[in-house]
Amino acid sequence: ANAHLANMVAGNWQSGVLTVGLLGNCTSVIGVLGGLQNSGTVGEKRDVGLIFIDAHGDFNVPETTLSGMLGGMPVAVSAGMALHNLRRESGLDPGIPSEHIVMGAVRDLDPLERELVEASEIQHLSTDDLANRRDLVRAQIERLARVTDVIYVHIDMDVLDPREVPGHPLTVPNGPTSLELGGALTEMFKHPKVAALGIASTPADDRDPDGLSLAAAYNLIKGALQGVRQRAGG
Repeated sequence: ANAHLANMVAGNWQSGVLTVGLLGNCTSVIGVLGGLQNSGTVGEKRDVGLIFIDAHGDFNVPETTLSGMLGGMPVAVSAGMALHNLRRESGLDPGIPSEHIVMGAVRDLDPLERELVEASEIQHLSTDDLANRRDLVRAQIERLARVTDVIYVHIDMDVLDPREVPGHPLTVPNGPTSLELGGALTEMFKHPKVAALGIASTPADDRDPDGLSLAAAYNLIKGALQGVRQRAGG
C-alpha cells in the first residue's frame, strides 16, 4: 500500500499537483516521504523534510516500544533507525536525516522513545508555537527549505484539542484547536517547497456522530489551501 501511495505522490508532484491525503494511520508517512523523495527526474533522490504534527512522537523502534504497535514507529522508520525493508519497500531509500524533521505539539513520549528523540537532531514546535507564534513556524519552514528540496506536513488528528476529536482513542490534553492549527498550516503552505498534506486517523461514522472531527479536518485543509493561494506568483 505504501509503495502505491509513493507512486501516486511522486506523480502528483511531477505534474505540479499538491497532494492532500486523508490517511488511515501514520504508517503512511513512509510512503508519502518515499514518493516525494522520488518525485524528481529519473534516478534523482530529492532531499525531503517532514513536519510531523501529532500528540505522540511515533519515534519508537522495536527495542523501545511499550505497545509493540507499528503505528508508534513510522517517524523512526523514516529516519532509517529500524525496519529497513519496510522503508525501502515504501520507496524511501535512504531514510531522511533527523535534522530534516520537525515535531509539532508532540507531548506524549514513551520513556525510551524520549531518549531517542532527545539524542536526535529533531526540531520542535510546541502547541503554543503552532497556535500563537507564526514567526517560529515560518522560521522552521525556512530552515527546512534551506536543507531540503521538498517538504511534507503530516497531521494525526489526535494532536487536536480532545473536544474536537472525542471519538479518537489516543487523544492527549492541551492540543491546539483546528482553527489554531489551520492558521499555522496557512503559514507553512505559503512556501512553494511544501508539497503534501496528510491527515491521519480522522474519526468517522459512529466515532464522529456530531461531525465534529470532520469539521476539524475541513478546517485544517482549508488553512493549508489558504496558504497555497498566497504563494508568490500563485
